[in-house]
Amino acid sequence: MNSIFWKLALGLFFFGSVIGSFAELDFGYCERVVNKWADSSSSREEHVNKDKRSLQDLLFFLHVPRTGGRTYFHCFLRKLYDSSEECPRSYDKLHFNPRKEKCKLLATHDDYSLMAKLPRERTSVMTIVRDPVARVLSTYEFSVEVAARFLVHPNISSAMKMSNRIRKSNVISTLDIWPWKYLVPWMREDLFARRDARKVKGVVIIEDDNPYDMEEMLMPLRKYLDAPIAHDIIHNGATFQIAGLTNNSHLSEAHEVRHCVQKFKSLGEPVLQVAKRRLDSMLYVGLTEEHRESASLFANVVGSQVLSQVIPSDATAKIKTLRSEARVTISEPGSDKSNIQNGTSEVALNVTEAKSGNMTVKTLMEVYEGCITHLRKSQGTRRVNSLKRISPANFTRGTRTRVPREVYQQIKTLNNLDVELYKYAKEIFAQEHELVSKKLISTSERSIVDLPGELRNVLGEMGEEKMWKLLPVGLIVILLIVLFLFVNARRRRSSKVKI
Repeated sequence: MNSIFWKLALGLFFFGSVIGSFAELDFGYCERVVNKWADSSSSREEHVNKDKRSLQDLLFFLHVPRTGGRTYFHCFLRKLYDSSEECPRSYDKLHFNPRKEKCKLLATHDDYSLMAKLPRERTSVMTIVRDPVARVLSTYEFSVEVAARFLVHPNISSAMKMSNRIRKSNVISTLDIWPWKYLVPWMREDLFARRDARKVKGVVIIEDDNPYDMEEMLMPLRKYLDAPIAHDIIHNGATFQIAGLTNNSHLSEAHEVRHCVQKFKSLGEPVLQVAKRRLDSMLYVGLTEEHRESASLFANVVGSQVLSQVIPSDATAKIKTLRSEARVTISEPGSDKSNIQNGTSEVALNVTEAKSGNMTVKTLMEVYEGCITHLRKSQGTRRVNSLKRISPANFTRGTRTRVPREVYQQIKTLNNLDVELYKYAKEIFAQEHELVSKKLISTSERSIVDLPGELRNVLGEMGEEKMWKLLPVGLIVILLIVLFLFVNARRRRSSKVKI
């Protein structure tokens, strides 16, 4: 009996040793794979010697989802670039094929691996990053919002037939866009399953008003965060996208590298360092949370250079000055109005605004402010109409306070690489913001060099912003003096008449 026991124990020991060695080899293999990719990525970028602050022939907007990139595309880039200057299948269509020569703008959800298909030395890259917790919550909310639009259909089969319909060539569907082409069908199936379950139960009373934990109505946030698809696409999504390692990557080794990093957390450091270097080399890095400052920085860093390259003839300038924006149609499932049968609603941006023919940085910002007001209004209306289908679930800024603190911490832990990348992006943004601010102050000081000596001494130490603030005060003082002189003159005339 003892011999059998010892043989069994010895067998278990050797089995454990073999399993341990396999696990060790597995880590060692992954370490080599990740380091090899990181080294090759670094070596390819070392040969690119250019001034990152100078706009090159092609601007590649690497759009990280849920960072406000659509606003930049429609309200900045579409104002600066003519539609004829956009690269084909950009922004919403993935896996760009650079068959159009001399295009100047490429905006897409593709990751950084797309650079392998672009003229690297003639391409400038820009992106926007967001606080990882806010980005993940926004991803969850948008997945629910878009999937809820399909609930206009009686069942999942009908909804799927609609989503597979032949779309018009000028209509873009959310289901064509990464990562929504994966996340929305997953959430759509879940919403239909829960709706069918409620029908079987009969009357279902939902007492909890927390939309992130409304099990009867939609997938709870906790379950969403723990799902394999979320681990593969959402968590550390910004780092993987900027590193070029998403499941939409053009690199053959991307899948293996990404899964090694997901399996062994310590292997994320080389990927993070590559992503940081990529941010360092970009023309512009914006922050979703610093909306106004980011917009101003974009206008002065990117917008000013695009505008300086536009030197049209007088005739061309007149044509471009006021032009009706080309119709941009985005197919959204489940309209409450027309097209309810085929499940699409068309969101069109027909705004007449100044184009780049004679635009300045100041007018660019004015156009941007007007555009985002219109865009946010249309997006808000669409969101309200979508979420009506899963009432009482609703997402607002206030409802995010209902997310438990431990879930916030869970998101940070699952997105540890994105947390560090966001910190680094904030440092880059602060440096660039300070640099541009100093440059603007220097420019404003030079602009008053032709003023008379005494006035120049008074205003020389003031920035342009302070001067503009003092101008209304000066005008008021002048008006008061004129009014005083006028009243005084009338009194003198009155007194002469009385004498």
